[in-house]
Amino acid sequence: MSDLNSDLNSNPNLQRDAENPDASTKLPAKSLLDSAISLVGDDLDAVNNTIQWRLQSDIALINTLGAYIVKSGGKRLRPLILLLCARCCGYPGKDHVLLAAVIEFIHTATLLHDDVVDASATRRGQPTVNDVWGNEASVLVGDFLYSRAFEMMVETRNMAVMRILANTTNAIAEGEVLQLLNAHSPDTSEQQYMDTIHRKTAKLFESAAWLGGIIAGERTEICNAMASYGMHLGTAFQLVDDILDYSADSADLGKDIGDDLAEGKPTLPLIYALEHGNTQQKAIIAQSIENGKREKIAEILDIVQSTGALDYARAQANDQVELAVAALAPLNDNEYKDALAQLAEFSVIRGY
Repeated sequence: MSDLNSDLNSNPNLQRDAENPDASTKLPAKSLLDSAISLVGDDLDAVNNTIQWRLQSDIALINTLGAYIVKSGGKRLRPLILLLCARCCGYPGKDHVLLAAVIEFIHTATLLHDDVVDASATRRGQPTVNDVWGNEASVLVGDFLYSRAFEMMVETRNMAVMRILANTTNAIAEGEVLQLLNAHSPDTSEQQYMDTIHRKTAKLFESAAWLGGIIAGERTEICNAMASYGMHLGTAFQLVDDILDYSADSADLGKDIGDDLAEGKPTLPLIYALEHGNTQQKAIIAQSIENGKREKIAEILDIVQSTGALDYARAQANDQVELAVAALAPLNDNEYKDALAQLAEFSVIRGY
């Protein structure tokens, strides 16, 4: 427990109530993630090998950008969820590796397109593809990843898999459009925000978990439970991302604090602060969202703290984690199910 306290104290803005045993965990964030990874380490190695192989093209620029993307890495959280769900159901085949790579390709394609739309210069502490090679290359390689993902999913010869992933990519695109419509709008409601992140972020988590049950041939009740787990986990994950933009250290976060504000994104901490701040505080936040500037980021950080906006957003994330863990109830008890619950805990105590 002392390791947990040290981890939480190093990131007080994500600290959970240590006196509430239902809201605490026995492991720090990195240990929770490493523990889950260790169960499917060979599968993840196979996924990484598949990613490198399937990124290859006779177009030199695609190979160059592909190598850069792989090197930039990431937590591979979505593929990890799919692998754990498949193994939790006792899946003995190999399609889970192929589909985990598909999920990562779709995720990476959305990031490439996101960075162009948001004019982002850094991601995970590294220059973005669009910053190095330009918007055109970033968009087109993102399109290549989408099309390669669909080539790969067809290899499963599973109509349910193709239907889920086709619906997922469509929902993600809708989420991107919703985010664009809400950009620079201080009138964005909490419901509009939640609808956006459900489509833009949580949908891919949902599909990753869902597919683990589908390819294992599980009954509908189990597949739906896994899908529900993924949706709630993905929602919690995005909520924490939005909290971190106003609370984390930029070196840990891999981007500058206040990037969401600079892009005019009305995320939950700002939406709540707008509803509960005084007249002057509301004016500062509204103007900053409309202008898309971080000039008053110090003042805004104080406002989201003083209005309880971060505490509120954190409580919403914790609620989503509880729902995610509860959704796992119908699954057979095994180490993979335990790891899925640990990933839910990881999503809210991480600092990056």
